[in-house]
Amino acid sequence: MASQITQQEFTEMAWQSIVLAPEVAKESKHQIVETEHLMKSLLEQRNGLARRIFSKAGVDNTRLLDATEKYIQRQPKVLGEDPGSMLGRDLEALIQRARNFKKEYGDSFVSVEHIVLGFADDKRFGRQLFKDFQITVEALKTAIESIRGKQNVIDPEGKYEALDKYGKDLTAMARQGKLDPVIGRDDEIRRCIQILSRRTKNNPVLIGEPGVGKTAIAEGLAQRIVQGDVPQALTNRRLITLDMGALIAGAKYRGEFEDRLKAVLKEVTDSDGQVVLFIDEIHTVAGATSGAMDAGNLLKPMLGRGELRCIGATTLDEYRKYIEKDPALERRFQQVYVDQPTVEDTVSILRGLRERYELHHGVRISDSALVAAALLSDRYISGRFLPDKAIDLVDESAAKLKMEITSKPTALDEIDRSVLKLEMERLSLTNDTDKASRDRLSRIEAELALLKERQKGLTEQWEREKSVMTKIQSIKEEIDRLNVEIQQAEREYDLNRAAELKYGSLNALQRDLQKTEDELNEYQSSGKSMLREEVTQDDIAEIVSRWTGIPVSKLKQSDREKLLYLEDELHKRVVGQDPAVKAVAEAIQRSRAGLSDPNRPIASFMFMGPTGVGKTELAKALASFMFNTEDAVVRIDMSEYMEKHSVSRLIGAPPGYVGYEEGGQLTEAVRRRPYSVVLFDEIEKAHSDVFNVFLQILDDGRVTDSQGRKVSFTNSIIIMTSNVGSQYILNMDEEAGVTDSAYESMKKRVMDAARSVFRPEFMNRVDEYIVFKPLERKQINSIVKLQLARVQKRIADRKIKLDVSPAAIEFLGSLGYDPNYGARPVKRVLQQYVENELAKGILRGEFKDEDSISVDTQVTVPSNGQLPQQKLVFRKTNEESKPAAAQDEKFLPTV
Repeated sequence: MASQITQQEFTEMAWQSIVLAPEVAKESKHQIVETEHLMKSLLEQRNGLARRIFSKAGVDNTRLLDATEKYIQRQPKVLGEDPGSMLGRDLEALIQRARNFKKEYGDSFVSVEHIVLGFADDKRFGRQLFKDFQITVEALKTAIESIRGKQNVIDPEGKYEALDKYGKDLTAMARQGKLDPVIGRDDEIRRCIQILSRRTKNNPVLIGEPGVGKTAIAEGLAQRIVQGDVPQALTNRRLITLDMGALIAGAKYRGEFEDRLKAVLKEVTDSDGQVVLFIDEIHTVAGATSGAMDAGNLLKPMLGRGELRCIGATTLDEYRKYIEKDPALERRFQQVYVDQPTVEDTVSILRGLRERYELHHGVRISDSALVAAALLSDRYISGRFLPDKAIDLVDESAAKLKMEITSKPTALDEIDRSVLKLEMERLSLTNDTDKASRDRLSRIEAELALLKERQKGLTEQWEREKSVMTKIQSIKEEIDRLNVEIQQAEREYDLNRAAELKYGSLNALQRDLQKTEDELNEYQSSGKSMLREEVTQDDIAEIVSRWTGIPVSKLKQSDREKLLYLEDELHKRVVGQDPAVKAVAEAIQRSRAGLSDPNRPIASFMFMGPTGVGKTELAKALASFMFNTEDAVVRIDMSEYMEKHSVSRLIGAPPGYVGYEEGGQLTEAVRRRPYSVVLFDEIEKAHSDVFNVFLQILDDGRVTDSQGRKVSFTNSIIIMTSNVGSQYILNMDEEAGVTDSAYESMKKRVMDAARSVFRPEFMNRVDEYIVFKPLERKQINSIVKLQLARVQKRIADRKIKLDVSPAAIEFLGSLGYDPNYGARPVKRVLQQYVENELAKGILRGEFKDEDSISVDTQVTVPSNGQLPQQKLVFRKTNEESKPAAAQDEKFLPTV
């Protein structure tokens, strides 16, 4: 076979069919490969040229394939020999006839159509088959001419019907009702029509951000062409969108992509203006392969002369990067800028799309949900554009509700689990004969009977509601199909058919839909409904929360109470510092009540005070309250930003520098978690240039990173800590104690110190300056209790319980108090006097799991006449029966 037939003389599709013919013979256990095997391999190519030729000639390909298979099955099978190993004489003669047809057509390669024509004179099989199906050579030649036009086969890859192969007909899709309705965008569509109606350079390019609706404008134009709502120059034209992926796919060698594009452009120009080309992501034409500029050069002459009417679509960045670099290509396009729609326009777009999404998901979407989708996506989802992000919210909310409808309801699921649990218990008690087991078994039987009866009722109700919803969806789908048919009939002026559908079938379906919806409403109004079939604004808010982590859903009663008593919650971790806690609590309450400025951070604070008074602890307590984890604090230690160049670490390195692709430490953290507490620790240590970044963050609530992305801080709380003026705070405690007048005087001196360090434009943008008071001696005891609670939490897994007496707390407080260092020494004291000795006791085996340990003080009087000394003593209190002398004791170093 290889000696007579070589791959080089055939097109790819023709060679593929020849290669598959022996496989067909092998499957049929035929030793000789004949013409019927080749016919089957040709017809099994689903999108092959042979099927298209026969279809154009008016032949049913399925029936033709069935007849071929029946003929193959009638042929004698060969056992024991190597099937499919020999080439039949009839097949050789057919291929020779195909070569003759190649010369007749003036082609360079033997193509599928030459092989199909060769079957007409096949004495073995083809002639009789064509006679049975009334296929004539003239009909085949006419079909081939309509497919290939004036093209010759000059390369192995078939280029016939390149538009159908590499494009999708938007006007055909609009005619079939497959396109979503396009709401608004009338100005942009009119501008496109105006440019397309020009004599030359009639090529609009739609430029806009991703997701604003550029492709939808092309779809809207296709719908207008179908409806006849266009000027004469565009009436009955085809709008075909080019599939750039299909054009580029498999183009291995230089020039292959351009060759395919040329075949498409030739078909467009040969149509005499009947085809308008839409190239989505048009920048890929100018950046597709290594020979990218050749593709752009192919377009230029046709675009300039008006031979090709082309609509392009691309984003602003890609237009600048690819199209503007080639002024000769750019001047042939007329720019149509597509802006992001307003929230009001987005609501209108969503209302227009509602029916499509209701039909797809089989749920209802309330109008309040559409309004919420537009408002919440605009407010909380940054980095994406309307209406795309609002449509995505509606789509996902409807998908979530649909999933809940098809899943088992919670009430029924709980009963199922209870039944399973009781049945397992019944099985284990079946063989027990004692009275207690028999009594328990009888109780289980009675309980199971009740549960199964309830389970049956709930299952029936769920199935009934689900079937009603399924019926509603199927009726709506049928109504949608009828509406498309009515529109088609009206376009074709088949008014009888249109009237029959509109006033007959459609009316009956709408009555059926109304009746079924009333049945469903009756279930739901009774209050016993197990399923919910309407998307509400709460569903939209929940999806926004999942995407962004921002709690935008309606406040539940428990959340309201929690927020009202936020101060008390924060005071559980932060001792004293009433002004600071109150200011932070009020900022959170404003935000959750929806009263904060949407264009600024939730709040920005400057916490000022000496070390150890609770500045960082308050930030952690706030994050723990809002997010249930301290990890939600984005902590930036400003001592790392003391150099002038370190500002690039916050927002990312500029282009050309190492780390450009990585982004900034601050911007990346906030972009990933927009709802967070951003803590800038010891801000006075940063270089002065770093403060320039803060000006925009504090005033506008956003900053642009090194890659040009806008990062929003409008859902963040900005907290800056500073030790500036802390000497005045410490001096106040020593001089006059913490009275209100002394505090105000000290605060004024601290603010004066801050003004000498920070620039006025920076200070003017901070919402509130909070000066922390120095810790008093009595407050240290409260901090000791908080730290002891943390120690207790760490040993909770051992179930060891600590009972610390007031005297011991006072003792530890006196050791941990240092006005210069605040509360930080308390941790060191507890580590030295409590944690270390507990650890030694556990390692020595003195304290075991589930022990109760009391910690108290003991005063001893030395025999040498020195002053009495106080000690901490640890005792196991779970052995109450032992005399005191016999109990385990552990004395700490004396103080």
